[in-house]
Amino acid sequence: MKLRRRIQLFTFLLIALWTAPAIAQSCSMCRANAKATPKEGQRAINRAILVMVIPPLGAVTFGTTLIVRYARRRDQDNDANQ
Repeated sequence: MKLRRRIQLFTFLLIALWTAPAIAQSCSMCRANAKATPKEGQRAINRAILVMVIPPLGAVTFGTTLIVRYARRRDQDNDANQ
């Protein structure tokens, strides 16, 4: 594995671990209300959360793909010119 790829992977893991405590926190009233609902209601809440997360993740994935493609093309063009 290339050094650059290892550094990227390490950075990603570091950020993921650093933000884990923030993910674990939640609004106490929201949590109490969700716990008070029946199981079917809890499943509906979980599905709704997933549905709301999909568009932002799609946009970030699309943007990242475009950035990576542009960077690779730029690097290939620079290598060809030298």
